[in-house]
Amino acid sequence: MHVSLERVNSLIEEHQVVAIDLKYADLVGNWYHITFPPRRLEHVLEHGIPFDGSSIPGMKSVEAGDMVLLPDPATAIIDPFASTPTLRMLSYICDADTREGVNKDPRTVANRAHDYMLASGIADTSLWVPEFEFYLFNEAVINNGKYSAGYKFTSAENKDDLPGGYLDADGTAVAHRKGYHIDTPFDKYAHVREDMVQLIEGIGCPVRYHHHEVGLSGQQEIETELLPFELITDKMMYVKDVIHNCALKHNLTATFMPKPMYDEPGNGMHFHIQLRKGGRNIFYEKGAYADLSEQALCFIGGILKHGRSLTAFTNPSTNSYKRLLPGFEAPVKLFFGLANRSAAIRIPKYATSEEAKRIEFRTSDGTCNYYLAMSALLMAGLDGIRNRILPNEANSFGPFDDNIFDWPEDRQNSLESIPESLEEALEALQDDHEYLMAGGVFNGELIDSWIQEKMKEVLAVRNRPHPFEMNLYYSL
Repeated sequence: MHVSLERVNSLIEEHQVVAIDLKYADLVGNWYHITFPPRRLEHVLEHGIPFDGSSIPGMKSVEAGDMVLLPDPATAIIDPFASTPTLRMLSYICDADTREGVNKDPRTVANRAHDYMLASGIADTSLWVPEFEFYLFNEAVINNGKYSAGYKFTSAENKDDLPGGYLDADGTAVAHRKGYHIDTPFDKYAHVREDMVQLIEGIGCPVRYHHHEVGLSGQQEIETELLPFELITDKMMYVKDVIHNCALKHNLTATFMPKPMYDEPGNGMHFHIQLRKGGRNIFYEKGAYADLSEQALCFIGGILKHGRSLTAFTNPSTNSYKRLLPGFEAPVKLFFGLANRSAAIRIPKYATSEEAKRIEFRTSDGTCNYYLAMSALLMAGLDGIRNRILPNEANSFGPFDDNIFDWPEDRQNSLESIPESLEEALEALQDDHEYLMAGGVFNGELIDSWIQEKMKEVLAVRNRPHPFEMNLYYSL
């Protein structure tokens, strides 16, 4: 804390900071903030900032709403978008009396998950690579009312989706092809991604690469290097904020929505995971299947066994299940395989060395609360190691290296499927969450509140007429 505070004071002096902005996440992952002058820093570090937790969805009841925000000086950065010199810090949501992180504070849950891993003795380091997939649209017009509803997204990259008034006079918009790794000048927003990457690296989050994704209407990907769990969970919140704000600065709009457009590629958020102990990659065993150790296989087995309930945290939107459709790269069956993009867990074929060997969970998407989704994945994997849940053909978890959609239908049906809707995922979580409760990492209060808040979204979507229903039923 002392070293971090010295760094904060140094940043304040060096950049002539006039405001300190505290950020915190609610249960579903929305960001909130409160700002104070730098002269109050020591007071706030000691006493925190009180606030009404009952005003934050899913956080606390009106009867017991008093909470405090306690800043974490280790997360301090200079705000790259503020009009005046501003320092940002992430906060813990703490009980007003005990000053301990509350049961439903996402950052506190992630801390507990990391501590549980350390206490288990299984590993002392958990390394992660998140893949940020998102669309950059020129326009996003959204309307939901009683008498009309609809949306319109446009992209200057796609001849079939041009913005209003844009004539594509230079002929650089394209059509009838995939956008994956498309080169400039057709990759119109490579410079925007580069601006994002410079800002992301500037906040201490190293980027592995960035490129245009498959979606021709401005789909992008930015992937980080392997980073420790306790660091990347915070950095991801900053990265998402950079992407949104940098897009706006370039007169664009960004979305991580899993399936913003019908019959176009969806946005996933793949997580690469590796565990180490004493500096050694415990997932690596030369000569075994895909050079994976038994601990790696059991970690995979734990995730697959709990895969249906995990989707309540890794794919927590009604829109998530419009991306997860059979026949596409978004996986719908719970199995693993080497280089298999139809698998829920893919073993990257290019990661052959002990240093690089890892697994890739491909089901998740960017609507998740990073703290909770990654904590849940870690807990499921550790449960697999603790209970020696080995994936094999007997439990239909694989490995399978071929395209399962080429299999006969009865064989496909023998594999465990992910839920087909958010409601089904929440039901799975209700039935299977004990593995999350180990070590007090998750708790009943959080699980109950999560299900309640997410069911509100289910009902909000279910209760509204869908535009395509007009095509189906209006004239009957």
